[in-house]
Amino acid sequence: MNPYLEQPDIWPEVHYGLISGLMRMLNPVLNPKYRAAVDKRVYTDTILVGLPDTTIIQQSAEPVQTPTSTATQGTALLSQPEQVALPMMTEITEYFLEIREISNQNVITVIEVLSPKNKRPGKGREQYLKKRQTVLGSQTHFVEIDLLRKGEVMPTMGGKPARYQVLVSRVASRPLADRYPFNLQDPIPRFPLPLQPSDGEPVIDLGDLLRQAEREAALDLVIDYSKPPSPSLEPTDQVWLESL
Repeated sequence: MNPYLEQPDIWPEVHYGLISGLMRMLNPVLNPKYRAAVDKRVYTDTILVGLPDTTIIQQSAEPVQTPTSTATQGTALLSQPEQVALPMMTEITEYFLEIREISNQNVITVIEVLSPKNKRPGKGREQYLKKRQTVLGSQTHFVEIDLLRKGEVMPTMGGKPARYQVLVSRVASRPLADRYPFNLQDPIPRFPLPLQPSDGEPVIDLGDLLRQAEREAALDLVIDYSKPPSPSLEPTDQVWLESL
């Protein structure tokens, strides 16, 4: 896994690239019985609106003076403000993929690629967990791809600790699900896409899709590999990264 892809200014492009790449890869395989279609959920949430982290405000050490008042013949000094960020309500759009049966438009499988808002407290996580539970209580298969180290992992019972994971929940196997855990230095797993029992399951090569998303977005031109990734790595992973 490339840890630099999780950076806040880069991840939205990666997320978009994965969703659109999955759609383009699956449709030639699934047609004409199924279709991979992009859908979205929209909600309002609070975000911080302010200056970018890289912006530096230069302030004079000398206080600013106002024009001398003829009434007071004195000099008033303006206090020096500090820059703060304000929480503002904004509309959030999150995209996911649905595998739909052409004949009746039934949703056979939902594929989710987690976003940072899904893994931290707030409206984004609440909305996602509500949607997750609805799908898990339905006759729809569910695939959840988590490529983010930062934040709280989605609820599961059992399994070994891992930085990343792919969950494949088949309707007939619930509450059990197949989990593909992996860490930074591990190969990114390939996994089957569940469909109806009579159909074969196409294999999704997640690593190949991720590399394709990197190439299509030309991320090699904007990632600075001379700096540590954000969020920071554990010491052993940082040593491994520096050896590449």
